[in-house]
Amino acid sequence: MTQADLDIRPVTLDEVGELLTLRRAAFVTEAQQYGDPHIPPLTQTLGELSEDLQAEGVITLGGWYGHRMVGSIRVLIEGSKATLGRFAVAPDLQGLGFGTQMLLAILPYLPDGIEEVWVFTGRDSVQNLALYAKHGYEHQHDQTAGDLTYAFLRKTLGDPDA
Repeated sequence: MTQADLDIRPVTLDEVGELLTLRRAAFVTEAQQYGDPHIPPLTQTLGELSEDLQAEGVITLGGWYGHRMVGSIRVLIEGSKATLGRFAVAPDLQGLGFGTQMLLAILPYLPDGIEEVWVFTGRDSVQNLALYAKHGYEHQHDQTAGDLTYAFLRKTLGDPDA
């Protein structure tokens, strides 16, 4: 299996079940790390996910290896800002470069005028933080919500050093 085998495209409503399954599988380890089985990617319903796929300003990309969805990333567009979220790679394929390919795939889908891309992850999610840093995202601040503390990172587009 190679990165070239990954077909990345917008997720359709017909694929919402696959997306829900992928996210739940991928976020179980995150939930275990933080001792919280109620993180939003694990509690979102099929109906809520369907609504999100149709929401204005939301782009959800899926990565397929053959007929299997193995990666996904959600992008919320707000003015000149894009916020990445629900970034998932199938647990058995993590560490093979698919996450990097998904992360890079969002840029062509962003509308003109986007100046910065934000992402957040658990403050203790070392692998996630390393991936974002490797691709030019810089830590901006932390924010606590309930028992979880999230790290917020930003990448400025058009910056030759980014």
